[in-house]
Amino acid sequence: MTEHNPRTYLDYTDRVWRGEETLLPHLTGAFTSEELVRVRDRIGFFPAFANVAVFDTGSGLVLVDSGDVRTAELLHTAVRSFSQDPVRAVVFTHGHVDHVFGTAHFDAEPVRPEVIAHEAVAARFDRYVATSGYNTWINRRQFGVPGLEWPTEYRYPDTTFRDRLTVRHGELTFELFHARGETDDHTYVWVPELKTLCTGDLFIWNSPNAGNPQKAQRYPEEWARALRAMGELGAEVLLPGHGIPIVGADRVARALDDTASLLESLCAQTRDLMNAGLRLDAVIHGVKVPQELLAKPYLHPAYDEPEFVVRNLWRLWGGWYDQNPAHLKPAPEAAVAAEFADAAGGALALAERAARLLAEGDLRLASHLAETAALAAPEDAEVARIRARVYGTRAGRETSTMARGVFHWAAAESAAVAEGTDVATELTRTAEGRDRAAGAISVGVVADEDACCG
Repeated sequence: MTEHNPRTYLDYTDRVWRGEETLLPHLTGAFTSEELVRVRDRIGFFPAFANVAVFDTGSGLVLVDSGDVRTAELLHTAVRSFSQDPVRAVVFTHGHVDHVFGTAHFDAEPVRPEVIAHEAVAARFDRYVATSGYNTWINRRQFGVPGLEWPTEYRYPDTTFRDRLTVRHGELTFELFHARGETDDHTYVWVPELKTLCTGDLFIWNSPNAGNPQKAQRYPEEWARALRAMGELGAEVLLPGHGIPIVGADRVARALDDTASLLESLCAQTRDLMNAGLRLDAVIHGVKVPQELLAKPYLHPAYDEPEFVVRNLWRLWGGWYDQNPAHLKPAPEAAVAAEFADAAGGALALAERAARLLAEGDLRLASHLAETAALAAPEDAEVARIRARVYGTRAGRETSTMARGVFHWAAAESAAVAEGTDVATELTRTAEGRDRAAGAISVGVVADEDACCG
């Protein structure tokens, strides 16, 4: 955490917009400090992995989001450096844990803030409690943190709304709009007096997180509509849930338009291929991602990626059946793998073929064969070594957190079999792995040479 002045940070955000700098300093906390960035009069900004916007209404403060548990104390210090006025309200843009765990210090003050959120946030918290074990495992895998434990206690909202809510504090108006996108409980906030838009995770300086393979349903088409609606507001300042602020009406409009266009293209292509009666496999490999959009600095596929969005659209519009009849009521995976291995001359023969495919650069096919071999011979150390090499190579070549996390974990599983250790040991053999395991949140590759952990 470093000291900074507002001009330094805003100059940095301008360089990121121009493609002259990456998000790495922001996401790794280089600008997170005991002071807020004063973006404009009345607007303070807490730049962290998960951002917080702070508004001085003239009769108290309003926060949009509250960050995660790791930054809660620092956020409180920064807000109190910005103003000693009471925090009147905290708006949760959605119920993800990196946005809702910074309220405790403010709740302990003489004036307890009102927490406002969409009505589905409470149901999300209930689901998180009921599925804490599952969420523990998928987030360990996604972020490479073997010791992670999913929380089971939450700050529930005091006030909820369904479609739209207008809140007035002091001299500022906060217009809250519900929109399904990354989640079903999302809210974006418009402050008309300041022409400022808080998007939550509807804009995150990444290709939209609309396909996360291990998480609940996303809503790409409604997400695009929300971006279009936000674009009609005429915002001059955009404060995102992740990533840096965007200042300037033209820039805000362009970022929202490009993000909507990417989602609209994925939705239209997926729908057309589904309507043509194609299997999921053909749809996934048939959608052509607009590369000119992915090249934008705010649409890099560093967290999620378009291929996963296509799968999520299939789940949303077509259910779980992929149109492969063998997958409707399948045999156990291990039994299928044993048959393939027997036909190929043994599990090691399959694994060795996977190694040759890996050497030839066909990582997708190599993964299929390595996985089949390992399912057929789960205790074979040489098969495990090859599987670990295949997935380790894949992890190193992927750009998104989603893919990198799954492949890193798979490589560690097999390395543990080969070396007689455990997954945690194998995940922490490298400095990068130790950083992840210590609780850093990976956001994939944000520059050609960088893999950043916030």
